[in-house]
Amino acid sequence: MSTHRVVNTVQSSIRRALLLSASACFLSLGAAPVRADDYDAAIKDIQSTMGGVPSFVKQFPKAGLPGAWAEVKAIELSDKTALPPKVKSLISLAVAAQIPCNYCIWSDTQDAKRAGATDEEIQEAVAMAALTRHWSTIFNGMQVDFDTYKKEMGGQ
Repeated sequence: MSTHRVVNTVQSSIRRALLLSASACFLSLGAAPVRADDYDAAIKDIQSTMGGVPSFVKQFPKAGLPGAWAEVKAIELSDKTALPPKVKSLISLAVAAQIPCNYCIWSDTQDAKRAGATDEEIQEAVAMAALTRHWSTIFNGMQVDFDTYKKEMGGQ
């Protein structure tokens, strides 16, 4: 993975993590407190991976940063996961379009292109997100019975 791609992927991942900062803080309430060493190690790792620490990272709650960074590295940046980078970027873009998150949409589009996604693949990922939202609105708004739906669609 090129340094430029790693930096941009990390930046988009950290931006998404920031969106979840309230959840990270909430979940860490019952956990052991984060040590300053854990925070400092995360900052140092971000620095070495990205060649710098973006200012928005410093806005992230210190208690949540080590865990958020570990999650980004284990899932999004790892080449040892089930999904290839292009698929991860397209999924993330589709979700970002639904949230909506302009930061994520921009970053995920860049990541997808760097991972080899074509304009057509990017358009289709976003269209699939829209199609899913459309039918979800219909099924939920019309209160379609889920058990009947599963039977009619060949499920058990």
